[in-house]
Amino acid sequence: MASEPDIETTAADLRRRLAWQLEKDGWLRSPEWRAAVEAVPRHRFIPRFYRESDAAGVTTWEPVTQETAGIEEWLRLVYTDETWMTQFDGRDIDWADPKPISNAVPTSSSTLPGLVVRMLEDLDVQDSMRVLEIGTGTGYSTALMCHRLGSEKVTSIETDDGVARRAREALTGSGHTPHLLVGDGRAGHRSGAPYDRLIATCGFRSIPPAWLEQVRPGGLILTTLRGWMRSLGLVKLIVTGGSASGRFSEDDPSFMIARQQDAPGSLGMVPGPDDGTKRKAAYGPELLSTSGPAFMAQLAAPDARFFSMAVDGGPVSTFLLDSVTDSFAVLAPTDGGWQVRQGGPRRLWDVVESAVGTWEEYGSPNTTAFGVTVTRDQQVVWLGNPNGPQWPLPS
Repeated sequence: MASEPDIETTAADLRRRLAWQLEKDGWLRSPEWRAAVEAVPRHRFIPRFYRESDAAGVTTWEPVTQETAGIEEWLRLVYTDETWMTQFDGRDIDWADPKPISNAVPTSSSTLPGLVVRMLEDLDVQDSMRVLEIGTGTGYSTALMCHRLGSEKVTSIETDDGVARRAREALTGSGHTPHLLVGDGRAGHRSGAPYDRLIATCGFRSIPPAWLEQVRPGGLILTTLRGWMRSLGLVKLIVTGGSASGRFSEDDPSFMIARQQDAPGSLGMVPGPDDGTKRKAAYGPELLSTSGPAFMAQLAAPDARFFSMAVDGGPVSTFLLDSVTDSFAVLAPTDGGWQVRQGGPRRLWDVVESAVGTWEEYGSPNTTAFGVTVTRDQQVVWLGNPNGPQWPLPS
């Protein structure tokens, strides 16, 4: 087995290769962040993790450790531009005897370095700036910021005690001592305010009001907005004292949703076969999984989720259920199209089709055409400009 000095020498070489690749791919754009990537030992933050199996059938994750994969393969995987899972269903893993995991929901991970450094570059920090991070996770991104700005400038909040403990150990072992807290990231950390920058490494349904109060005027908030059906995307907001505004990025990186905003366990009441009123649908259920239309569906029906199943041995139907209002829409195939059956306080498919129609009228733009404006009284996503079509974010 390789000795500890051999591991560190190999890891340093792999970090340089990773930094070169991230720069080539356009994610690393500054020498300061490149130096951080080359210095921070990612293997200290994910000494053990899970990767998705490529076996057919139910999704299964396999443990990766020095013992299960061998040191060379373990290090190679650590320093690839991939996301690795470190927790499922909010429970600690028994690493004394790790087993493959199936039928579980990932609840913590080490995000792919390309996305991490892309967000850090977008954060546009300068020397002496103070940063509040929401979602410490493994502590890898925290360590990159500590290297760039100094530990005293970094505050990070993690909601999970076990995850926070392991991150603290890895950070301390790597020579970093940021201010680490365990709690609800939506509340921020008032006693440490004001911050120059706030970055969230988990998804939120809307911008917590406390963030507006704790980031100084002219400061930036960088976070992913998402819903219960899909991610909306990464948004960069400029704070102007009690409000903030900005646009979405071109792509839609997806983070795990903040646990305090996770969807209810129940999808809602499944309607009976005769419930609701029927009409011909202008769009079929494919729009729920097609990038642009799905973005609009998430905006139009922020509290909804969907699934598909065969009904009474017949064709597969798609159910769109809103557990907050008990509204529903059921899409069933017909000769030459789709029929929708709707009920409840909101006509879900009506509002989805209307939103998609508006998007098409504007030329089916990508997410950079959309922006977000947040005030103490309301939060909206707008298309084109702040005076264009608007959709409220959940409170």
